Amino acid sequence: MNQNKIVNLLNRVLKTNGTKLKKLDEYMYWSPFISHHKPKLQINVRTQKWHCWVSNVGGRTLFQLLKKVNANNQHFDELRELVGELPHYKKETDTKLKKVVQLPNEYKSLWDGGDSIVKRHALSYLYKRGITDSDILKYNIGYCDEGLYSNRIIIPSYDSDGQLNFFVGRDFYNSKMKYRNSTTTKDIIGFDLFINWDEPIILCEGVFDAMAFKRNSIPLFGKTVMGKLQKKIIERKVKTIYLALDNDAIKDAIQISDNFINNGVDVKLMKFKEKDPSEIGFENLLYLINKTTKTKFSDLMRLKLNGKTKKRMEIL
Repeated sequence: MNQNKIVNLLNRVLKTNGTKLKKLDEYMYWSPFISHHKPKLQINVRTQKWHCWVSNVGGRTLFQLLKKVNANNQHFDELRELVGELPHYKKETDTKLKKVVQLPNEYKSLWDGGDSIVKRHALSYLYKRGITDSDILKYNIGYCDEGLYSNRIIIPSYDSDGQLNFFVGRDFYNSKMKYRNSTTTKDIIGFDLFINWDEPIILCEGVFDAMAFKRNSIPLFGKTVMGKLQKKIIERKVKTIYLALDNDAIKDAIQISDNFINNGVDVKLMKFKEKDPSEIGFENLLYLINKTTKTKFSDLMRLKLNGKTKKRMEIL
């Protein structure tokens, strides 16, 4: 395989010269899939794997890349001479059925009439966590008093079209298993139905944190930003993100901040002393939002160094 000829072909097809990376056989190109101020299409000319780090478009062969960018027959013939015939792969997605998200059969709405001891306990738990009747109505919060999700509050998440894309089941009787969530993928955008992408976005860990902020807040259902959410933030050109992770997620917060800053998004890393966002209350959260300033590269470096120093002290 003549890698120089492959690079030359890619330069002509992509109409830009690739930059060689330190990693062996890796080149970086301006991506034809998005408009970005930095090259984001990474290609390995030996393995043929390629991936755009912003649009998340990728593949395992250069034939797939050429097809994506509508290359002409001459380019395909040239590639075939350089790497051989197109390899055949079985498509995993063809054999797997996509799981459909559905609320539990036993789900009952908390705002739509009826009464029971379990419902009263569910409401009491929510009120103690600062959730109001208006929140219950807005998020369509319900509960189950039997079945797999028995004695759990059910908090649905809906996409921008109003379709259910996930749900959280939180026990309110303090069982050993606090959460039993939807068995479908977490690679969705939580509470997407309520998000205004033209305004600053708040990213937090859980649904109770998101509801505490009351507006434009997205639960991550964990401590990482999944692909669909990252892609939408970049595509919608969100200017500012408030990152509101718990105190024990500094490492994750640094990684997320670093990633978005490198993609041209301003990050404001919120600091919580002892309590989690859901325990602070809306007015205090609003005060913190107004107080939080833009996170700079030097701030991230300081946090990284503090983390390493603390780890060394624990070892000693």
